[in-house]
Amino acid sequence: MEVVRNIVWHNTTINKADRHRMNGHKSAILWYTGLSGAGKSTLGNKVEEKLFERGIHTYVLDGDNVRMGLNKGLTFSAEDRKENIRRIGEVSKLFVDAGTFVGTAFISPYKADREMVRAIMQPGEFIEIYVAASLEVCEERDTKGLYKKARAGEIKNFTGIDDPYEAPENAELTIDTGSKSLDECAAEVMNYLEHNGYIDKVTA
Repeated sequence: MEVVRNIVWHNTTINKADRHRMNGHKSAILWYTGLSGAGKSTLGNKVEEKLFERGIHTYVLDGDNVRMGLNKGLTFSAEDRKENIRRIGEVSKLFVDAGTFVGTAFISPYKADREMVRAIMQPGEFIEIYVAASLEVCEERDTKGLYKKARAGEIKNFTGIDDPYEAPENAELTIDTGSKSLDECAAEVMNYLEHNGYIDKVTA
């Protein structure tokens, strides 16, 4: 990649701490990772609903949606997957700086790529959420018909079939969407945010 020279970071008058103070809550990336069909987008959207209902600034970046615009043209090769995640990491960092909780629903199969994003964030701003439904559960769901196509050889480089998925070893949260209801899974995320001081606890 060509090095761009003669550019200088411009500091703004209003900073992240100012936005946190105005919003009444912190900001962070909720990085949902897991196999296709594990429920990353579904869980991310349910958590966003719960945050939104409490007046918390939030946005979800979905893998398919981002590939229709920002990352249009990227393939599913290891190299393009890395670039896909790099761009999402930089965009997510901007959301966090803007004082927003950003949910990112991407398979993001490689540990090194996820750690690359963690490394550009401040401590505590990258919350890795391993959506840990098994391959058997995901393949049984096959909500988009992708596993069937991958098994038939119609899709190449499909994670879990002919491409690896490197599961997180030290995720902030591991949620088994194969055995728990959507509400239970979303409650786990909300409880984590409350107990770790990202958002205020709800009092009866």
